[in-house]
Amino acid sequence: MFGRFMPREEKFFDHFAQAGSLIVEGAKEFRDMLSDMDRVEQHASAIKDIEHKGDEVTHRTIELLHKTFITPLDREDIYNLICKMDDILDFIEAASERMHLFEMKKATPEFVMLADICIRSAENVNSTVRLLCDLKKSEEILELCVEVNRLENEADQVLRSALAKLFREEPDTRQLIKLKEIYELLETVTDNCEDVANIIEGIVLEYA
Repeated sequence: MFGRFMPREEKFFDHFAQAGSLIVEGAKEFRDMLSDMDRVEQHASAIKDIEHKGDEVTHRTIELLHKTFITPLDREDIYNLICKMDDILDFIEAASERMHLFEMKKATPEFVMLADICIRSAENVNSTVRLLCDLKKSEEILELCVEVNRLENEADQVLRSALAKLFREEPDTRQLIKLKEIYELLETVTDNCEDVANIIEGIVLEYA
């Protein structure tokens, strides 16, 4: 009878999957913004809604963590994983907010490159967290983690090139500051994706 009231362990994996889907949705919405710069405010608002949904998933996961006596993974790993996934959405939302507040009128090629890398990183994170419930697929999980790490390196290279170009070619100091901040926010999205991959890699190596 008591068992009926205990939260089911697989709910953690459901929450990870929900968070992963929202990250992909947010990254794609940001990319859509870049192709529809006349409606930046509407896209930013949509991303904010997605970020709020992510906050709700994070809250439910932490609440479940407090209520669950036996967890399927280490408690600290669960907490760090869901919080770092939440960070990914936070930075996507921050970048979209800056696009609106700074009244950006066009998408630079570097915006597009970084946004595309963010989507690929988000998709890999999503795929990875969905495999966590089956650690027999450890090899596949680790391959996805390696790809997330590679994408972070790619984003870092794009950022360095973008900043060099900015300081070389942009005469408007205010515009330079705006672009620099958004570029760095987008690169931080991939940093946080890498952090998620590192947490998952640690889980796999510990449990597999």
